[in-house]
Amino acid sequence: MQKIVNIVAISSGVVSLAVVGSGLFVYLQRDQLIDSVKSQVLKSVTGSLPGLVDTKIPSTTGGVTGGTAGLGIPKF
Repeated sequence: MQKIVNIVAISSGVVSLAVVGSGLFVYLQRDQLIDSVKSQVLKSVTGSLPGLVDTKIPSTTGGVTGGTAGLGIPKF
């Protein structure tokens, strides 16, 4: 029975050290990890952005439709 308790205690210590070590690693490397994620997100977003902007934004805005107050809703 004592051997089982010792094995459980040692494995508990190893797991605790692993959790503390990985938490410390993430804490110390957080700036690099955030920058890495930001660059990956920007690469994926900018790849699809030019096609989206070219199709959604009109090249000209059209003339002024006088007589109404406010900005109005553009018709495409």
